[in-house]
Amino acid sequence: MARCYSVPVKNRQSSLPTLWLVSDARNDAGLERALARLPRGSGLVFRHYHLAPEARRARFDALRRLAHRHGHLAMLAGEPALARRWHADGAYGAPERLPRRPGMARKPGMVHLATVHSLRELARAHRAGADAVLISPVFPTASHPGSGTLGPVRFKLLAARAQVSVIALGGITQHRARTARIPRWAAIDGLS
Repeated sequence: MARCYSVPVKNRQSSLPTLWLVSDARNDAGLERALARLPRGSGLVFRHYHLAPEARRARFDALRRLAHRHGHLAMLAGEPALARRWHADGAYGAPERLPRRPGMARKPGMVHLATVHSLRELARAHRAGADAVLISPVFPTASHPGSGTLGPVRFKLLAARAQVSVIALGGITQHRARTARIPRWAAIDGLS
């Protein structure tokens, strides 16, 4: 039976990890090593959209077991119902993918992370009952070369409007997080 991340609802946000490794095709080969190096109690956001459904499930199961062995959360990018079926600790995605009301279709202890790029999406995440938001892109990223970024100032302005925990995403490294005084952050390349 998979371990389920269980935190009382009133404390769920403050108990979330401060460091998140986000997976994709670019960092797949180094994920086991990266998970082993992360501080205990970090998080994995498993995307791997490039894989066929069966291969994606098998890869997630293997990484979830490893993440749990190191005391990390394992979030699945996708619908909350799929995250429950796959025994993930929670779901990650656009606010539209979350239940429409806080607590609706929520497994006890399941965490919901929403991606946010604007005030409008932040409001949707609040209405959907997200436990935390990943605000992006803060800096230029390899995922979206040439795309616009928020920069540290606009990121902080958007983060100040959040009613839930904020996780910075997009071109974040340990140095950038420290310099910009960003306490919670996620990265693909910056942690791989």
